[in-house]
Amino acid sequence: MRVRVILGMILAIAATASAAAPAPAPAPANDDIDALSADFWTWRAAEQPFSLDDIPRIDRPVGWKADWSPAAFVQRRKDLAAFEARWKKIDVNGRPRARQADHRLVGSAISRVRWELELTRGWQRNPFFYVDQTLGSIFVLLLPPPPFDGERSAEIIRRLGSIPKTLQDAQANLTQPAAPFAKLALDELEPVRPRLQTVARELKPLLAAESASQLDAAIERATAALEGYREWLKGRIPQMPQETAVGREAYLFFLKDVALLPYSPEKLIEMGRQEWHRSIAAETYEKTRNAGLPPLKIFPDQAAQIAAEEKYEAEVRKYLEEKNILTVPAWVRHYRNLPLPAYLAPLESLGVTDDLTGPNRLQSDGVSYIRVPSPQLGYFNLSTARDPRPIILHEGVPGHYFQLVLSWAQSDPIRRHYYDSNANEGIALYSEEMMLQMGLFDDSPRTREIIYNFMRLRALRVEVDVKLALGTFSISKAAEYLAISVPMDRGTALEEAAFYAATPGVAISYQIGKLEIQEFLAESRRRQGDDFSLRQFHDALWKNGNVPISLQRWEAEGQGTDKN
Repeated sequence: MRVRVILGMILAIAATASAAAPAPAPAPANDDIDALSADFWTWRAAEQPFSLDDIPRIDRPVGWKADWSPAAFVQRRKDLAAFEARWKKIDVNGRPRARQADHRLVGSAISRVRWELELTRGWQRNPFFYVDQTLGSIFVLLLPPPPFDGERSAEIIRRLGSIPKTLQDAQANLTQPAAPFAKLALDELEPVRPRLQTVARELKPLLAAESASQLDAAIERATAALEGYREWLKGRIPQMPQETAVGREAYLFFLKDVALLPYSPEKLIEMGRQEWHRSIAAETYEKTRNAGLPPLKIFPDQAAQIAAEEKYEAEVRKYLEEKNILTVPAWVRHYRNLPLPAYLAPLESLGVTDDLTGPNRLQSDGVSYIRVPSPQLGYFNLSTARDPRPIILHEGVPGHYFQLVLSWAQSDPIRRHYYDSNANEGIALYSEEMMLQMGLFDDSPRTREIIYNFMRLRALRVEVDVKLALGTFSISKAAEYLAISVPMDRGTALEEAAFYAATPGVAISYQIGKLEIQEFLAESRRRQGDDFSLRQFHDALWKNGNVPISLQRWEAEGQGTDKN
């Protein structure tokens, strides 16, 4: 079976036990894997860079101070080597499959740090990296809805205060900056003063009194530093190389050691192209079937869109239960739309404007901030202004918010902390078409067209990711390809291409993760026959939704005997 071939490759990479290993008594709760994991994730919470991505957002330790100095990166390399040595010393032969999988998760997480420090090297190659570490660090603090208590207000002031030092360190670290990344940073920083002045004006009334009194001065110092960084980049950009690709060898490391994917870059492109052809055919059938039907109306205002989203989210949860698709625990909070706050709007280009909560905020609602409905909105925002359900499925329930909450609540601390975009994004994309096939959009043919168009984009992202990583696409060429082939607005296409050039391996995760899930489902159905339960399959998949699908498949295969 293909599943055994794939998983055999992964286990060979990990140097773990054979697939036929018996299940001995469970390892003690505080064994070497757990100790290594606890130490690693404590360290990672302090050193993990900020990113445009909404999946790897983490809670920083109390009193955390930003340190992106050259000395800090030297120390991180030493720490990484120590974690790698500890991981390699752990012998998992003879342990239960779950523990072997946990060991491989820790190894993948450690490899991700090597990927960042030594291969993508954003801290040396990408001037936008320091936009993320400065403005991006403020952006994520502003995402949770008010109130801004004393601790949160003080943290905003501390992070603003760290910006001048971070940008001073950036100039020392950026030894090989790429011109396209510098151009993106310059575009982001060009109007920085009026944007931060708006943030200060709108935010000040909401802050605790002491922090509010310090905000204007902190904003001014941060603004001056960002403007200085902008001018420093302008003076050097003519001498910067144009190359942004990480190259084939580095990309293969990511696929094998970080994402645990047993595919070549060429195979990934083939998989993405095949799905692109399928999505075009499906969208064509749907549009032909819907000829003569009126288009979806845009909501008249935010209040109407928010009310509809709340209604639809409740209906989706009910549908999941009634159709026996997925268990929805009563304790799970809701995914809600709110108007984009005026203090957040000037920074909205720095990431996804949602708050998916976190392991320590399971009693908070997930939030997605929306714009005023308008035909001029970008690709995704325009879709939600017509029907919130496709994005509810991907970002809310049963997608990111719901999956992450279930994963954060599970008993295994390794699987609570670990993240893998291929699994997280794969589940979110899988949810969209799965719910379409289960009948959720039988009442709205035009919404089915949106789902199929979303599928086209995610399939195209695979080719864009691979070709950006290997250097056969430039950022501008990738953006043009997306704009024409999806189609989508040029602004969103450029944002996508720039992000994926800087974070290779993320854009493949949606489509490849979805295909892995479908193969996992098919294999489970074949093995279990009439005993197969879609709800049980989904419950296990969502609970372990941070875990690479390849490891989930290997672990599940060892839980019973093959019926055929």
